[in-house]
Amino acid sequence: MHNLRVERFYKETMINGRKASADGPIKTFPLRGIKDSPPYLHDDRLLTLDDTVEFFNLVLELKLNDQEKRDLVAFLRAL
Repeated sequence: MHNLRVERFYKETMINGRKASADGPIKTFPLRGIKDSPPYLHDDRLLTLDDTVEFFNLVLELKLNDQEKRDLVAFLRAL
């Protein structure tokens, strides 16, 4: 279990008189052997690690350059 501080992404609200907020620690999965388990993402839409890195680079607006993306993919393949 890891606390990813998901409360950063949720605004506390009142629902039926009770405060609703992020739940705190959630289960995260290890990356070991990730190169052997394509496709990626919950709906299997990303077929390669390169696609996955590019997807999150765009979605999270990480602004990684080509060398940083290649380095990240090489790191994931080494796990």
